[in-house]
Amino acid sequence: MPVAAPYDEIADWYESVFLARQRADAGPDGFADALGIDQALVELLGTGEGICLEVGCGTGICAERVRQLGWQPVGVDLSSGMLRHARGRLPVLRADGGQLPFPTGSFGAAMTVMVHTDLPDYAPVLTEIRRVLKPGGVFVHIGVHPCFCGGFANRSDADGILIRPGYLDGAWTNDSWTDQGIRDKVGATHLPLADLVNTMIRTGFHLERMTEGGQPTPVVLSARARRPALDGV
Repeated sequence: MPVAAPYDEIADWYESVFLARQRADAGPDGFADALGIDQALVELLGTGEGICLEVGCGTGICAERVRQLGWQPVGVDLSSGMLRHARGRLPVLRADGGQLPFPTGSFGAAMTVMVHTDLPDYAPVLTEIRRVLKPGGVFVHIGVHPCFCGGFANRSDADGILIRPGYLDGAWTNDSWTDQGIRDKVGATHLPLADLVNTMIRTGFHLERMTEGGQPTPVVLSARARRPALDGV
């Protein structure tokens, strides 16, 4: 059984305060997208059919867009607190992303959204996602931009982001320029850009496309990758 997750302690704050601030900035279509997360989903996941597994689904806020794209969303997360809010948005299961409780080749698509910095090691999760994808299945990674976000970056001035030493450290930290976000509450792991991309390649994904989101300096880096069609586990 998975152990308690750090997000359990902040789940109610995350849903009622953090996400509420984002919803206040929603556009005419009802989706708030200051960071470009929704746009990345539309562009990189795209339209399709079948089940799309979201690993680290949190409170399930991406489920509606996934449905609009034609997929059936299913989520897993380690945090029972976050899943308490997610259950009204999509089918969910409490599970460790590094030990997914699904047979090999179960899903046509999978995704992680703002998850990799919550993990001490992203590679086991990517390995499991590749395993449960069907050959040729698509994987969408949407995450904190490694170059412009982290304990080494001060974003208090949007027009002049300060990058301090520490980018190459790859360390866990709860240092943050703001007390209105996530990192100061639960901490985050930093992966330099090359390490992040190389981890995807080493775990057997073929990268197809990358995008950046957020203005004026990107906050989010996203990638579309695929399990090769002729692929053993």
